Amino acid sequence: MTAERTYAGRPVSDRAAERRRRFLDAALAEFSGTGYAKSSVTSICRTAGLSRRQFYELFSDREDLLVALYDEIQHAARDAVVDALATAETRDRRELATAAMRAYMESVGTDPRRAEVSFVQIVGVSPRVEQHRLDGREEWVEFFVAAMADFAGLPRDDRRRHLAIAFVGALTSLVHRWSVSTDPAPIAEVVALLSDILVSFADL
Repeated sequence: MTAERTYAGRPVSDRAAERRRRFLDAALAEFSGTGYAKSSVTSICRTAGLSRRQFYELFSDREDLLVALYDEIQHAARDAVVDALATAETRDRRELATAAMRAYMESVGTDPRRAEVSFVQIVGVSPRVEQHRLDGREEWVEFFVAAMADFAGLPRDDRRRHLAIAFVGALTSLVHRWSVSTDPAPIAEVVALLSDILVSFADL
């Protein structure tokens, strides 16, 4: 087995992972603040405190970085919802819906930067990125269809899928509006409303 290369006493993979983290954090700040359209590789590198050479060792261009950041935000939110459902000590639909929506809100909604990237900056960037965003919405649709089947015993049919599409639309719209509100309602109220919608769809 070949030993991993090291640099300054640290594995090369660790250094690459650290630089990737710094670029993702810089992208979150730049894309949510300046905006994706007005950002540049140079400004991202400046915020990250890294060089353009180091950027291109990890990403092909800004779009590649945007997609990586978007995926990280979405996967973190989905992991949070999965964990909330898996650890819930109940099979009551409303309590499960509340746990899932609270987890989603805490992962995305309570961080305006994540919400801005997820719901605004990712939209319409290019045909490639737009297709990726739409594919991401489909993943959420399939996730909710599976969750309703697993936790509520509902069929995985076209009707349930259409309801999941409607719910994902309501979820993203409401969370986005809440995240940019200058006078947001208490998070508990938003969680309760989302739970009402989810349970209503599950009961249809």
